Amino acid sequence: MAETLYIPQTTAHKEIYESLLSQVEGLISSETDTIANLANIAAVLKEAFGFFWVGFYIKKENQLVLGPFQGPIACTRINFDKGVCGYCYRTKETVIVPNVDEFPGHIACSSASKSEIVVPVFDHTGEVIMVLDVDSDELDDFSEDDKEGLEKMMKLLEKTFTV
Repeated sequence: MAETLYIPQTTAHKEIYESLLSQVEGLISSETDTIANLANIAAVLKEAFGFFWVGFYIKKENQLVLGPFQGPIACTRINFDKGVCGYCYRTKETVIVPNVDEFPGHIACSSASKSEIVVPVFDHTGEVIMVLDVDSDELDDFSEDDKEGLEKMMKLLEKTFTV
């Protein structure tokens, strides 16, 4: 895959993820630079689904620090004990938030964000080294199909990390 992304003409997220997975694998499998891969994955997800915001927060010392993203300006640093990203980091599990206003301690980087999904990314030892954060400007915009598709995509990313 070079500069072309095939997106099926459907609204079914499951079908779109199925199509994207092989394309993303082709895009990142031969690239050794993690930042380049994160940037391309964020772009793929933004283009394919039109999500409000897509990006990565990378563990640096005692915080999650903004990495490559697509969308409006975002929070730069998130403490491990704050927000949905911090919760995902601590629990090591994907978090779906149908309404961010109802999530205790939600960090409102943008008032336009209404729902959110955050997926942990692991290193070869099983430690969370970053999270994928996806925001929607619609309530209850994420489903189990998104969870499964994004988790599979992050597994592809994890394969590119060197020991």
